[in-house]
Amino acid sequence: MSIKKWIAAAAIVSTVLLGACGNSASKDTASPDYKLTKVSFPLKEKKTLKMISQSAALAPKDPNSKLIFQRLEKDTGVHVDWTNYNSDFAEKRNLDISSGDLPDAIFNAGAGDYDLLTWASNGVIVPVEKLIDQYMPNLKKIFAAHPEYKKLSTAPDGHIYSFPWIEELGQGKESIHTVNDMAWINVKWLKKLGLQMPKTTAELEQVLEAFKTKDPNGNGKADEIPMSFINNGGNEDMKLLYGAFGEGDNDDHTIVENNGKVEFTADKPGYKAATKYFNQLWQKGLIDKEAFEQDWNGLVAKGKANKLGVYFTWDKANITGANDDYDALPVLAGPDGRRHVTRTNGIGFSRDRFVITSANKNLELTAKWVDKMYEPLQSVQNNWGTYGDKKQANIFTLKNGMLHHLPLNGTAPGELRQKTEAAGPLAVLNSYYGKVTTMPDDAKWRLDLMHKTYLPYITNNSIFPKVFFTKKETDRLNKIETDMWDYIYRKRAEWITNGKIDQEWDAYLKELKRVGIDEWLKIKQDGYDKYVKGTD
Repeated sequence: MSIKKWIAAAAIVSTVLLGACGNSASKDTASPDYKLTKVSFPLKEKKTLKMISQSAALAPKDPNSKLIFQRLEKDTGVHVDWTNYNSDFAEKRNLDISSGDLPDAIFNAGAGDYDLLTWASNGVIVPVEKLIDQYMPNLKKIFAAHPEYKKLSTAPDGHIYSFPWIEELGQGKESIHTVNDMAWINVKWLKKLGLQMPKTTAELEQVLEAFKTKDPNGNGKADEIPMSFINNGGNEDMKLLYGAFGEGDNDDHTIVENNGKVEFTADKPGYKAATKYFNQLWQKGLIDKEAFEQDWNGLVAKGKANKLGVYFTWDKANITGANDDYDALPVLAGPDGRRHVTRTNGIGFSRDRFVITSANKNLELTAKWVDKMYEPLQSVQNNWGTYGDKKQANIFTLKNGMLHHLPLNGTAPGELRQKTEAAGPLAVLNSYYGKVTTMPDDAKWRLDLMHKTYLPYITNNSIFPKVFFTKKETDRLNKIETDMWDYIYRKRAEWITNGKIDQEWDAYLKELKRVGIDEWLKIKQDGYDKYVKGTD
């Protein structure tokens, strides 16, 4: 089928499906048909595309205030009319969709797989694989060189419904994504108290007791917080230490054994033993009393006030600054002497960064605009920020066509990135470092530290990949996880603060079965097996 016939067919199907849903695209929320063919940039006459987007809290409300989008408009002749949300994005996006007020596209779509498949079946978005083949040479080249990304982007029905975000920083076990919740310990306090770096969980407990009782900050007040975290998974959770007691834990509570078996982590004896260890710390007052209630801002405030002994995050610079007061806590030996690190299932890939809606009448123009995002220099800037901004700090300087990361000079990398990046669809490949861009200093430092500290103790060869499940499977997984995730974190918090895990463990396992852990594991195992078979 030709691209024109395919586009027409998609439009007819979309109109029928949207009508069946009681929706009709507003005349004002999508751009008119410019009747453009053989599009090349910059356009001779400026055109407008209308998009919904989301931005981080520190980002300007209007994305066009960012230099990166101003340059892009100049280079392409495409003006983007943004409806941008800084908060409650999913809710507002869904309200716009349900009302039929469809823009041309959604940038930083934030769509889960169920969203993508539901939008596709309801005619809200269009498949894009033919657009990639005919109008997107940059992304097509990336997919050809890295077929795994095309596979991860492809839905079970064979269509591609969204454009991905790809960021490579190392490969396999050596990827920067292998460990997210790195543990940081106050070495300034260790030195002040004449303590050695702890090497076991028992020694860590002794160090935390000293942090609590011996006034390491020297202000004469018992205001030190020996250990703090945020109890919701993610980078600030303390699950890293669970690895000292067995299989360990990660955000997905899922690991893949080296025999290919998918295992759930939060029902193992080692999980129970680790939770009892944290209860022991809690009983001695060694864990922050607000750890189970605080958010990011609360943890950052304590870090800036120099009150933390041990905490967890991706990069210490965002909590306590890029100084030498904190260092990575070594991998601790547990009660049986084993040192183990549980891999995350993270990779630098997200398949949901940009979707084209059925209201879009300028598919060629839109596809070629999106393909600009996959030009190497543009992708690097989308991911981190840009250069030459005279109004604020810059991430890069441009020298001889190559983007060089500038020293941060104390600026929190996360904050600067929010203010200057575009995010959205992009690809930063390992091959770009040293040719298109330098590796950011903070990333290289973290990667080197992670390799030195954690890599020797990572034994699982594989992670659970970002399998694209069917709509039915995704729906079932989501329903099970809605009950199960909340239950797991609630019980963990209760056991750490109140004990009683021995008395309640059997009931906990029974409840996991009731909410569907066995079915969840089967879906996961089947998905993993199909994925591996498809990549052999």
